[in-house]
Amino acid sequence: MSTQTVSGTRAGAFRGALAAEWTKLFSVRSTWWTLLAGVLVMAASAGQLAIYAANANTNDDPADDLGVVTAGTVLIDAIELTQYAVLAVGLLAITTEFTSGTIATTLQCTPARGRVLLAKAVVTGAVTFALGLLLGGVGVLVARPVLGDWGSAPTAETIGDIVAVATYLALVGVLALGLGAALRSAVLTIIVLFATLTIVPLSLQEPDIAVLNRIADVFPGVAGVHFLDGDTDPYPAVVGLLLLAGWAGAALLLGRAMLRRRDA
Repeated sequence: MSTQTVSGTRAGAFRGALAAEWTKLFSVRSTWWTLLAGVLVMAASAGQLAIYAANANTNDDPADDLGVVTAGTVLIDAIELTQYAVLAVGLLAITTEFTSGTIATTLQCTPARGRVLLAKAVVTGAVTFALGLLLGGVGVLVARPVLGDWGSAPTAETIGDIVAVATYLALVGVLALGLGAALRSAVLTIIVLFATLTIVPLSLQEPDIAVLNRIADVFPGVAGVHFLDGDTDPYPAVVGLLLLAGWAGAALLLGRAMLRRRDA
């Protein structure tokens, strides 16, 4: 068999795996409920944060004044809570198959376990990126009118913020998928994600010791915040993006190793 034929066969098999994963993701009600939850949480969070920002400028304490706030800034702040609905999309894309036992059927249809996980990662990344664009739009549409005279939404900057949020959510969605493949439990995966994204870095930052702060800066949640905020300290925003992508890639490699090592 020629190399070209083998390559074509593999490409066809991967397209089939992609189609199967897409169908499975959208054929279960949990996906749709999770997407709806993401939209509702984003709308509520963006609205609440916009109210806080507007009130800070109008209360009796001048120290609270924030000045004019962009809708994109409110959107980015709202991601801290909203991201967990998006993480659920990634982890449920594989943990539900372990729970129901359908992972055995999946691996019978596509014995190459790396191909299965890669197909899931592509579908999860695409869906969570699109969801991120939707959530970004919802957040801006809610925040801007609530901010009133204390808000602005410059077109180029707002679009950039929405795309950055979608990119961040796509990467943490893939991170959740990889950990879900390794841990096989939705509850355990969400606990590990919560610890990795929030609890551990906050615990490291709390003493305000330089070396611990530097360690916290390489965790995915903190790196993502530096990316979203466009920081230059302690590293450029693009480094934050690369760190987050590295965590997502490492999680996939771990998930692939565990899939190959353990029975379905």
